[in-house]
Amino acid sequence: MKKGWIIALAMVTAGSLRAQDSAQVLDEVVVTASKTPIKQSQTGKVLTVISKQTIEQNPGKTLSELLTQQAGIVINGGKSNLGTNPAIFLRGASSGNTLILLDGVPMYDPSSVSGEFDLNNFDVSLLEKVEILKGAQSTLYGSDAVAGVVNLITKKPSSKNISGNATLGAGSYGTWKAGGTLSGANEKGYSFLVNYSKLQSKGFSAAYDSTGTAGFDRDGFNSDMFLVKLGAKPSEKTELSLYGKYSKYGGDIDAGAFTDDRDYAYKNDNTIAGLTFDYHLRNGFIRLMYNANWYNRNFTDDSGHVGGFSKYQHGVYNGFSHYAELYTSLKLSPELELLAGADYRYNNTDQIYIYQPDYGFPALPLSSDSARTHQVSGYASLHLSTQGGFGLEAGGRFNYQNLYGANSTVSVNPYYKVNKHLKVYGTLASAYKIPTLYQLYSEYGNRKLKPESTLSAEAGLMWSDKASYFRVTGFLRSGRDVILFYTDPLTYLSNYVNGDKQNDKGIEVDARYAVNSKLSFIGNYTFVDGKVTTQNGAKDTSYFNLYKKPKSILNIGAVYTPVKSLNVGMQLHTASKAFEGRYMAPPYELKGYYTLGLNVNYTPVRALSLFAELDNITDQQYFDTRGYNTKGFNFMGGVKLSF
Repeated sequence: MKKGWIIALAMVTAGSLRAQDSAQVLDEVVVTASKTPIKQSQTGKVLTVISKQTIEQNPGKTLSELLTQQAGIVINGGKSNLGTNPAIFLRGASSGNTLILLDGVPMYDPSSVSGEFDLNNFDVSLLEKVEILKGAQSTLYGSDAVAGVVNLITKKPSSKNISGNATLGAGSYGTWKAGGTLSGANEKGYSFLVNYSKLQSKGFSAAYDSTGTAGFDRDGFNSDMFLVKLGAKPSEKTELSLYGKYSKYGGDIDAGAFTDDRDYAYKNDNTIAGLTFDYHLRNGFIRLMYNANWYNRNFTDDSGHVGGFSKYQHGVYNGFSHYAELYTSLKLSPELELLAGADYRYNNTDQIYIYQPDYGFPALPLSSDSARTHQVSGYASLHLSTQGGFGLEAGGRFNYQNLYGANSTVSVNPYYKVNKHLKVYGTLASAYKIPTLYQLYSEYGNRKLKPESTLSAEAGLMWSDKASYFRVTGFLRSGRDVILFYTDPLTYLSNYVNGDKQNDKGIEVDARYAVNSKLSFIGNYTFVDGKVTTQNGAKDTSYFNLYKKPKSILNIGAVYTPVKSLNVGMQLHTASKAFEGRYMAPPYELKGYYTLGLNVNYTPVRALSLFAELDNITDQQYFDTRGYNTKGFNFMGGVKLSF
């Protein structure tokens, strides 16, 4: 490990590195911080942008791989075989505590245990940029925005009459991808965009063969994604956008850690449809958003290859959600802005799981007639920004859920611009996560569950000028009524209960320095620590429980552009050791690791671009989950045409 660090750091200092060109665009206009367009310098919130340029320069990467390069984010499974369900750990928070947004609309998978939306349903070719807003954000975004939100902002139609692009690439593990976009607009305000992307791979064995001689088979992957957007401007004051997205993917999986399965397959599909309607006022706007989301997951294992009792397994998990929101943003004065709105959320699920050993028995199904919940929320926030440099955003949300009743949140976010280069900021905010449908209605369900609630605090400073950027943030997060899976030691009956307390803390550092117009360096470092407190008999017991989450993560890189048409560089990603929890046994240690990646983009003419991406160049073997493989040395190369 030490030798790897020395080699990697030597390559970094050589100056031929490549990182995400700038996940920190110094003063870009963002929308996630306050639900309205605002410059990053005008908010005290901690927000990171993965820019359009970054996405275009990394066409071979998955969304999980792009997110992994950002401060504070761990994607468990992000470097595993394609199709692995990635879990997002932001600032050490558990899966399901980071809310995924699609153009500002919350995305859920009502059929899953955690409710977390699957990142495999998004290809980077669909995206204009990604905004990552950290810290407790339930005041603006409701349930699940405990550690933060990741806003996936899709491509906008071109302002030209017609334009488009096409991409074709191929790489390791028999992987190839293709896709294209066609868009346009006219002088009457009508616009359209159509995008298609294809990703297919022969893959590698998801399960790790510890003997090296068992001959585990390859687990393939195949996906198709479509995005359609239509826009219109019926009048000078109104705008309407309609959108539809469909994705399907499937492949092969294994029976478990260290265990191959030759006939275990899955098929998933997701359909999203919605609209956004804006009415522009003299001093603001009113926005109406609606979204419907259908999610279907199917798993079948009819293999006699795996030993034991199991001869046949089949699971069908369907989820459906409605989301509607109406809000307004009003400029009350040159220094004061009001945001106020309300939203409605509805989720249901149908699930059936059949497991047939030799003696056979079916699992109890879930029906959408009973397995459903709805929420109604109202929220408001005031944003003060004075000419003297002081700013303050304060707000609250009231939420009602049909089972447990009411809960609320508050948020206070002051900041002060010391001068044009230096800003200090802090936040005190509460957040919540409601119980999922599985936790409420499954055979282990408990309809008396309360929402998990947290109180978060953060403070930091940011310094920037035209050539450099530096931000350091410390954070604390305290949670109560944490939902856990409990087994009675006497009866061995299991169910979900509220009980534990969770306390996490950490620090994030982001930095960027442009040596000149051709060479710039970028880096980020994250440290997280945490413990759970659980009642054990007559006393409380506390212990470290950030499983599968390295305490320390470092990303360093640079971009070198010797000529306008050529972009070359490398990426260094390092992670300290982590631990994986085990039932009735001490945690298993996952060793620390590093990876190096090389990127080359060459644009000989405006309409043609060539790319090559190499990852894990030194072919490090590492595990983010015990018994499951991650990618060794791999590459992707291809061509992009534009018109």
